Amino acid sequence: MYKLKSTLVLAEPRSNYQLQSPKLPYIEVLVDCPGAEGLYTYQLPKHLSVQPGDILSVPFGKQVMGGIAVREVEQPPASIAINNIREVESVIAAGFFPKYYWNLLLKVAEYYCTEIMTVLRVALPPGILRRSQRRLRLLPNIPPGSASFLSVHAQQVLDILQSQKDGDYSAQYLQRQFQKASLGIRELLRRGLVESYLAPPKTTRPKLQKIVTLVVNTFPLDLTKQQREVLEVLKHQGGELWLSQLVEKCKISSSVVTTLEKKGCVVIEEREILRFLNESDSNARDTAKELTPYQTNALKQITETVGFAQILLHGVTGSGKTEVYLQAIAPILQQKKSALVLVPEIGLTPQLTDRFRARFGNKVFVYHSALSEGERYDTWRQILRDEPQVVIGTRSAIFAPLPNLGLIILDEEHDSSFKQDQPSPTYHARTVALWRAQMENLPLILGSATPSLESWLQVKQRQNNNDQNLHYLSLPERIESRPLPPVEVVDMRLELQRGNRSIFSTSLENALLNLQSNDQQGILFISRRGHSTFVSCRSCGYVIDCPHCDVSLSYHYTHEGATELLRCHYCNYSSLHPQNCPECGSPYLKFFGSGTQRVVEELTKQFPNLRCLRFDSDTTRTKGAHRMLLKRFADKEADVLVGTQMLTKGLDLAGVTLVGVVAADGLLHRSDYRANERAFQTLTQVAGRAGRGNEPGRVIIQTYSPEHPVIEAVKNYDYLSFTETELQQRAILNYPPSGRLILIRLSGIDEIMVQRVAETLAEACVNLVGENGEILGPAPASILRVARRYRWQILLKLPITAKTPDFTQLRSQCPPSVSMTIDVDPLNMD
Repeated sequence: MYKLKSTLVLAEPRSNYQLQSPKLPYIEVLVDCPGAEGLYTYQLPKHLSVQPGDILSVPFGKQVMGGIAVREVEQPPASIAINNIREVESVIAAGFFPKYYWNLLLKVAEYYCTEIMTVLRVALPPGILRRSQRRLRLLPNIPPGSASFLSVHAQQVLDILQSQKDGDYSAQYLQRQFQKASLGIRELLRRGLVESYLAPPKTTRPKLQKIVTLVVNTFPLDLTKQQREVLEVLKHQGGELWLSQLVEKCKISSSVVTTLEKKGCVVIEEREILRFLNESDSNARDTAKELTPYQTNALKQITETVGFAQILLHGVTGSGKTEVYLQAIAPILQQKKSALVLVPEIGLTPQLTDRFRARFGNKVFVYHSALSEGERYDTWRQILRDEPQVVIGTRSAIFAPLPNLGLIILDEEHDSSFKQDQPSPTYHARTVALWRAQMENLPLILGSATPSLESWLQVKQRQNNNDQNLHYLSLPERIESRPLPPVEVVDMRLELQRGNRSIFSTSLENALLNLQSNDQQGILFISRRGHSTFVSCRSCGYVIDCPHCDVSLSYHYTHEGATELLRCHYCNYSSLHPQNCPECGSPYLKFFGSGTQRVVEELTKQFPNLRCLRFDSDTTRTKGAHRMLLKRFADKEADVLVGTQMLTKGLDLAGVTLVGVVAADGLLHRSDYRANERAFQTLTQVAGRAGRGNEPGRVIIQTYSPEHPVIEAVKNYDYLSFTETELQQRAILNYPPSGRLILIRLSGIDEIMVQRVAETLAEACVNLVGENGEILGPAPASILRVARRYRWQILLKLPITAKTPDFTQLRSQCPPSVSMTIDVDPLNMD
């Protein structure tokens, strides 16, 4: 725990954080330091203009840290001497979020049981809140022979410092190099060979680039041919051009331009250039499409909505939900307002962004975690501008501070990717979007072909209550009356009885053979990446496990001749695949289960003429990989796209006529009360990728459980009866959406300590849940050990109307050696 310094004033730790902005001499700041609670009071220097909402650099103890200006006050607490109050050092970023959504951040912190600073770290771009760094550097003119009497530890530190040109390293880096480095550092300081200093926080800064501006109308006579050419180019470019572009265009060195500046012909100055993600080279332009009667009715309802409303747009796959979004946004932009569009996966943004930019041009911006720090920083600042714009992003974009927001859209609202499991706050973007729409009095559209049970139950209940703020809009038909692809269910037990031991059934094999001859494309869905789920010895039965987690290692083999690897999908540990069993030395190691790599390998063996692409988290790690792979497939560089969950989410590929689900059983049999709902949504969504173009589609689902109710519902596209049955079963057990869940996750290095803490906290929870609540556990997590940390869980079941308990006392009972996370409304129970 960080000890508070007397020079820092803690002003009302439990005070109201509402932003205010009178012109007063003191500012209360929320400081980004672990263990620091409440607001700290600082003086405002006369030369510094500070407003609530600014990001500040402030002294805190012996460090300089980032903080948020919350409110100005006339007087600090009477118990604190004014002479002890320190001054704000600088403003890192002015007005980095507007006042209006401060209440939203407070609500997130309260509901999800976390500190407001934790919410701010998620909401703000990375790199804004940083702390100063303690560094060491060699002093100049060290007398010869000074190092002769140093200890071994001091000599090691000195050698590292002298190996660098400037002799300057952070104390943290030096301490990581070897044990007892701190002893060596103290000795060097005592002998006066080095000095210690505090480096200010390195924050993300605007990117500056040199621009050349033409400042004369008539060119001087004493110009060389090359200099005159430069001025002519500038003139034809409107009088301004980036220096780098000018040098490249004229094939000159920058010294030519510098000479022209000396002659008074041009001015060279630094100007900010904004870093935006713009992967697309397409200049395509698009116009509004003619709508079907169902789309027309949905659009009419949306555009006529004034003020807050929650709108569930339930449209079958391929029914044109995106076109409704586009035409709903157009009048919003005309009203000089902005729109926020959230998608569950980064992989969805390239296709969606291209389509939106084709319609709205440079008014479209992208914001998600895969952007660089600079791109997120500049996009955030662009968002703050009071200009009509469309922001497309993943769940973190719900905090994008659009100053004049007119509409929020959650596409594929059912998707679990909208929920953050870790780190805190464990927020759900759908819930936060609802709060934001209410606070800013604007419509929220939830779009899906398979709405979540939470959204569906809300529609049913509010329609019965005649709630005017909730609307249900249906798109039951595909565009141009295209039929939904028929679903064929293949019983793999019968395939085995017929002697077919391939991972492809006869039906799927024949369909794949016909793809290339008919100039068509197919998608193969598999729920796991990698090659095989586990590797086992056929002689002794030994399974190769991860040394850090209680899971088996998955076999990865990308292509012929590549290194054979075993990898953990939880902690990312990897090792070479052994030639012999580590237990008994047997060479007979067998791969079990099928991942995306295994499917691609089998496809290549059985169908050598089919060209394959793999689309999973292994092949899309690099920046722009999602766009590149999808573009290659859309350009027909491959016949089959093999992938995981990414394939199920909103991909619109007109050439796909076949969808094959290689092993549906991996989705059905999971120890999770949401397993059926997720399986139905995933299979229905992936089936919807087929037949979206002019050619009819076909879906083949392979399973060992063809009689499973989920398979039956998917086969008949029967959302209504499936949801009715599922809601009844949930209600009996008081599971969401009929009840509330709060999952307390505990983890630590010491297994016994974690278990004891879990047992102690479970007893303390009795008073929190009340008579109508229920405590399940404590119990070890389904995977006890991940990344060398042991995990236990306590699940609280509460009535749907129950408020979130106050966990302050519970947190105080948890020792520092055990990490505790409170997941409100959890989706994953692992």
